[in-house]
Amino acid sequence: MRHFAFLSSGQRDRIFHRPPQPFCRSSGNELLSVALGATLYLPATRPALATDVARQHAAGVVSMVACLEDSISAGRVPAAETNIVDALHTVHHTPPDEPPLLFVRVRRPEQIIDLAERLGPAIATLAGFVLPKFTAASGVNYLDACDHADHIAGTTLLAMPVLESPELLYAESRLSELSELASLLDKHRQRILAIRLGATDLSALYGLRRSRELTVYDVRVVADLISDVVNVFGRVDGSGFTVTGPVWEYFTGSERLFKPQLRTSPFDEHNAAALRRLLVSRDGDGLIREVELDKANGLIGKTVIHPSHVAVVHALSVVSLEEYQDACDILDTYQIGGVLASGYRNKMNEIGPHRAWARRILRRADVFGVAAERVSFIDLLAASLSQ
Repeated sequence: MRHFAFLSSGQRDRIFHRPPQPFCRSSGNELLSVALGATLYLPATRPALATDVARQHAAGVVSMVACLEDSISAGRVPAAETNIVDALHTVHHTPPDEPPLLFVRVRRPEQIIDLAERLGPAIATLAGFVLPKFTAASGVNYLDACDHADHIAGTTLLAMPVLESPELLYAESRLSELSELASLLDKHRQRILAIRLGATDLSALYGLRRSRELTVYDVRVVADLISDVVNVFGRVDGSGFTVTGPVWEYFTGSERLFKPQLRTSPFDEHNAAALRRLLVSRDGDGLIREVELDKANGLIGKTVIHPSHVAVVHALSVVSLEEYQDACDILDTYQIGGVLASGYRNKMNEIGPHRAWARRILRRADVFGVAAERVSFIDLLAASLSQ
């Protein structure tokens, strides 16, 4: 797999200083968790699920989740399970390209074992499972079920717990729950690909829903939890995990109360005024702002529910040439230590404190590439949308 694989070689040469590098299921969790990018959720009831997977993968989606949980009603679960099994058998027998990273979001632990048994050899197409409403108590059964599925499959299936339960959001239980979760997940570190945040379920505990003109960071009760989750799970001392950004719910515009959050001048400079209008009409300016805030707060990648969001998330994931050169300078001079001015003469690079940041930048550069000089997010997005 490779991000931006749909671009021609000429486009890649023009857009990238260093193109995205290929990766695969065996690339290791540290790299693979960053490579998830925009993880597209699909209801497991979609009648042409295998076709949808192939089409979205060709359009640039690298990670997808077939959802058996909140996206469908309880009465449709048996049919949805059968649909997933049939779709994965189809994907399994469709050579020669490697399928994307496919996950199933289950409702209960027993589904993990049942699906593993029904899939047989086709389980090779499945990267793992998304575990909803994951707590220190419920998580034990989920992870035990994954162990059982491993024995059936003859391979290690990855897991992505979703933190979205009252035990985590309520102040009186949060810290003890986070501590117990950290202990549990550390015991299963090789299985845990990433930790996901269920902002919709968390907001629902207080009857809240952010509008299209606000970000999840404006919903303070949820933003405070995100801060604590990153505090516990986002550490770079070897105890942390990749934490992904929560879902952005909107994909078509409506009447606006506030001004659009995208400046006009960068788009005018890149002859992309029409692209700005398109983004604003789809509330893309809100998504862009939230992704930037995700990155600033230590979150990597994002849950998405509409294909139009994927290109935005991936374009914003590409490393700028300035970031890349700063990161290289920091790591090249780490043994010397001290402080040096950025080669761009606009900031201070402090070698010790910025070392972990530099490593994260280079990891992201491996999977999303480094933009060429004077190539901006606007150019990357325009190239993606033109396909």
